[in-house]
Amino acid sequence: MAEERSGEDIVSEYLGQNPQLAQWVETFRGYCETNKQWVARREFILRNMEAFPTIEQGTPSNSLDRLLSLSMVWANHVFLGCRYPQAIMDKIKEMGEGIVVQDAPVRTTRDEIMAKGKRSANAGSDADSCVKRPKSNEVDGRSAGKTAARPVNQKSGPLPQAPAEHQPFFNRLYKAVAWKLVSAGGFGPNLDHFEILRSCVESCKQSLSCVIVPLKDIPDLPAGRTQKEGHVCELRCQTVYMGTGYGRDEAAARAMASKEALKVFQGRKVAVKICRRRYRGKDVEDLMLLDDQPRSQGFPPALSYPFQSEQLEDGSS
Repeated sequence: MAEERSGEDIVSEYLGQNPQLAQWVETFRGYCETNKQWVARREFILRNMEAFPTIEQGTPSNSLDRLLSLSMVWANHVFLGCRYPQAIMDKIKEMGEGIVVQDAPVRTTRDEIMAKGKRSANAGSDADSCVKRPKSNEVDGRSAGKTAARPVNQKSGPLPQAPAEHQPFFNRLYKAVAWKLVSAGGFGPNLDHFEILRSCVESCKQSLSCVIVPLKDIPDLPAGRTQKEGHVCELRCQTVYMGTGYGRDEAAARAMASKEALKVFQGRKVAVKICRRRYRGKDVEDLMLLDDQPRSQGFPPALSYPFQSEQLEDGSS
């Protein structure tokens, strides 16, 4: 009996017989995709192309964009463990039926661990922190600082190993944002920047911290600034600063902060670093998310500071 051929072999043979199609499909490969991820997503695209009869080789179309978006969603779920609304999950599972991914990552959700009663002590701590996390994306600056308060006998500021501990999460977030922006047609002024950032963060099982204060209450404004109306918003995730924005109202400030945060993801990579910035008139060390572009150290003043004990916070107010 002849040995059964894998889907990868069949796809390779088919593309070998259709070189123009192979060249066209190769243009869909993402910059950050590994060979393993691309081979699987390429098979997904080819298997489902017939379900979109308006797709024409070499011609952009809405149908092609939809197929590519679904292929990215499927790959994100298979390789990154991302979750989406149930209707989308059902759709991509149906479209991906029959595709075999060798050594695909196996992930266990927190709910599954709890149901089996096999949580370790560390997993239990993580679960407790998830339960305590506010459901709202907006918290005031003072409470944001206290949620991550340290014992009084510890030095104020992020620990030296903090950037390395946070980097794996932001590498995953970088990939999620990249796929999301590709699906949205690229970074631009007409996007809902906050919704894109929020959905990507939540797909990585975390949430945004959004601190908004009136502009007139900020002590570190440049001396020449006369504008005192409006609000300023600061965004953080896992205590790491991501962006600041100004707007006439809270929604506009939040949108601008999200736009600034997404700009960081336009480089080839992102990096969590400890940088010095102003907070309540003092220089402090803060965790910041930066791109790979050279920049001056003129960072905006911090609106919140989650590395400070309550005793120190009260002393500086």
